[in-house]
Amino acid sequence: MDHRRPPARRRRGEQKYRILLLAADGFAAAAAAFLVHAVYGRWAVALVLPPTWIVAMLAHRSYDRGVLGLGAEEYRRVLRGAVALPALAALAYGLFRHDAGLLHDMIMAAAPAAVFALAGRYWLRRRLHRRWARSPDGSATLLVGPAHAVAELIAVLRRGGTPRLQAAGVCLTDPENASQVRRLGVPALGGVGDMNDVVRALGISTVVVLPAPELDASVLRRISWTAAVQGVDFLLAPVLTDVSAARLAVRPTNGVPLMRIKPPNLSRLSRLPKELLDRSLAAALLLFLALPMLLIALVVRLDSPGPALFRQQRVGRYGDQFTMFKFRTMRSDSEALRAELEHLNQNSDGLLFKVKKDPRITRVGSFLRHSSIDELPQLINVVRGQMSLVGPRPPLPEEVEEYTSDIKRRLLVKPGLTGLWQVSGRSDLPWDEAVRLDLGYVDNWSMGLDLSILARTGSAVVRGTGAY
Repeated sequence: MDHRRPPARRRRGEQKYRILLLAADGFAAAAAAFLVHAVYGRWAVALVLPPTWIVAMLAHRSYDRGVLGLGAEEYRRVLRGAVALPALAALAYGLFRHDAGLLHDMIMAAAPAAVFALAGRYWLRRRLHRRWARSPDGSATLLVGPAHAVAELIAVLRRGGTPRLQAAGVCLTDPENASQVRRLGVPALGGVGDMNDVVRALGISTVVVLPAPELDASVLRRISWTAAVQGVDFLLAPVLTDVSAARLAVRPTNGVPLMRIKPPNLSRLSRLPKELLDRSLAAALLLFLALPMLLIALVVRLDSPGPALFRQQRVGRYGDQFTMFKFRTMRSDSEALRAELEHLNQNSDGLLFKVKKDPRITRVGSFLRHSSIDELPQLINVVRGQMSLVGPRPPLPEEVEEYTSDIKRRLLVKPGLTGLWQVSGRSDLPWDEAVRLDLGYVDNWSMGLDLSILARTGSAVVRGTGAY
């Protein structure tokens, strides 16, 4: 049995994980070099690419402790290193004029090396998450702050599947409100003054403090000292939630470390790569799936009277309306029957209309919805530029009429065929949670986030959670 304290075991585990990442990156670079050799017949790149790739990853801090297992931020750093690699190779060639063939091979190998490295990191991240789930010592977290803020953070930590930080207990500034966190299954272990004993008794590895009027600078300083003495991490949660790490920066001013939150980057130029990826990938998928989609359309027509495609007005970017396509999954008179089913609405807390075991759904439609196949025709909307592969849920015009000014921020980007709402529960989500996810996507959009959502969409579709 390992008798070392949890922080020591955690640091040893992190060191092993970094070694695995280094090995995986070296293997990815070697595999890319072998691929280039198979095409061009030159071996020099096999000697140069692996160490150069590792240096690029180190330079872009892809092995930093703070991003281990985080997914999107880790992937972004790998992609930045992959983009920088050809530039460094071109600079070296310009300085030394050594081997134009090697320069060509380095540039050609960057893309497959990035693909292999991302695949390796995804696999290792899944293993890391499973280890976190099995070993609470490595992620046991004590939350300190007011009950309402602690309860909200617990919900956020649980939302993304296996969390890096698992709430083992809380110390509250208002212990009289402990029932707010106890109903979430997390023990309330006293007040702020009990923190030292709790950290020692539970083998806590991380202390997270949430803002509260009672926690002034002197109290926070003492908590940080306690955490340092115990050998655990000390984290301060920001007042604003749902802000990506890429938008945060520390700006020291007269010795005071001020936190700068960068505005969302929604300019047309910054979103041009997304636009190109959306349309080209959607067009390729339509060509590849043309025959299966024709067969599905035929089955829909044979199953029940009515057209194969369902057309409906939805609201896109900046409030522009467009006709969205789906495979028809309901009876042709479904809209006329909606008023009779209002009392069965599962989303009574918001603007959405969803009914489990909706009697209007056809036999084939039930399967198409559960498997999300009914949404494939929306690829046509993506090719037309009306939708994106990833984005907020496309709303109905009557829903938009009820939007507050805050919710209207969803309309700053194109709606998506998939999005945070789909990989997080879809129709099972409360209305406020669906809105929060969509607004978080708008504010924190990046290509890395899009790729992460696309990677998670497959497993969400297989699970079928909230698809009805």
